[in-house]
Amino acid sequence: MTDNEMVIVGAGEAGARAAAELRAQGFDGPITLIGDEPHLPYERPPLSKGQLCDVEEPAPAFILTKEKLDDLQIQLLSGDAASRIDRSRHIVQLASGREVPYTKLLLATGANPRRLTVQGNAAGELHYLRKFGDALAIRDRMKPGARVAVIGGGFIGLETAASATARECDVTLIEVGPRILMRGVPPQIAEMVEARHRQAGVRFAIGVMIERIDRDQDGYWVKLADGSFIGCDLIIAGIGAVPETTLAQDCGLAIENGIQVNEYLMTSDPDIYAAGDCCSFPHPMFDNRRIRLEAWRNAQDQGTQAAVNMLGVEPAPYAALPWFWSDQYDQTLQVAGLADGASTTIERDLNEAGKLFFHLAEDGRLLSVSGMGPAGAFSKEMRLAEMLAEKQARPDAALLADPSVKLKTLLREFD
Repeated sequence: MTDNEMVIVGAGEAGARAAAELRAQGFDGPITLIGDEPHLPYERPPLSKGQLCDVEEPAPAFILTKEKLDDLQIQLLSGDAASRIDRSRHIVQLASGREVPYTKLLLATGANPRRLTVQGNAAGELHYLRKFGDALAIRDRMKPGARVAVIGGGFIGLETAASATARECDVTLIEVGPRILMRGVPPQIAEMVEARHRQAGVRFAIGVMIERIDRDQDGYWVKLADGSFIGCDLIIAGIGAVPETTLAQDCGLAIENGIQVNEYLMTSDPDIYAAGDCCSFPHPMFDNRRIRLEAWRNAQDQGTQAAVNMLGVEPAPYAALPWFWSDQYDQTLQVAGLADGASTTIERDLNEAGKLFFHLAEDGRLLSVSGMGPAGAFSKEMRLAEMLAEKQARPDAALLADPSVKLKTLLREFD
């Protein structure tokens, strides 16, 4: 082993960004990036969007090209999954039997789709969307006129439904909860999203359980608890994700709704860090409550911060405001912060540009802001509102509701 070897398990957003940041910080030792897929590191958000519905044949949206990896002298071991961590020897063992030594190790293993447990002879024939290969398989069956059932009213399910509609499919979305977008999205935004989908022709079955899924010569049949049936040619399940913690758990790291890390993204082993969808961490803006985020920006930002902290020169706690986004047809929704715990919601009507919703705690502190409107139309307003939330500002509610009052003016009061 050399004096300092950095190893990253997981070649997705968090892992790739961490590898690049190590070089940006001046680290000149060996960096090994381990990925179980045969591809270069690629972005996942396009999987449920353009790569399902664009006319052109899709290709992965690479984060790091072969040329960039070579330029940064990052060794990518692709298509060979990490199978075991030997903490005493500081070794990562791969499925091929190869052993990779590390000085510091980052686990960026992401999350896996939650599997639907249901009765029926076709219960095992559902499609899940997590990898580029999944997107290709789903796209191939999204033919014009195909009957598509989407199970799950979260971001993945809704984006997939929008893509299927764009490919001229007949779409029904099934959500067992009382509304769509139950996690992290306020009801006002959820209502706007549902209305836009209905306008596009999507049918909804909300608040009803699935009893069984069967297949016959006419296709698939989803039987609901109210006795109704939904006939379809393709079923896609997007019912959440489970953090990938197998490696961490098997080597004895602490687990709590994912790999448990501290404010520096360090696990219970000081030589092992974790970042992205796989880890839970305490957040200082929310009373150090431990949270886990499945979001592109969080993976990117945590990967970058973990790289800095692994070097140990100027470690810093991770305190970025949670931020989520989703494209729904010609609309974009964004959420900054966490709205749970808010006691008051203030609406700011931007007319053609959409709407913003400010979610305030009892003491008037801005916990979260959410918005929806035509793509790009409210981005500037949303960014200013996000900055107010980052400052944990206590703005006047009446001024927040008045679109004639510039958010930039309110922001200056808290500089």
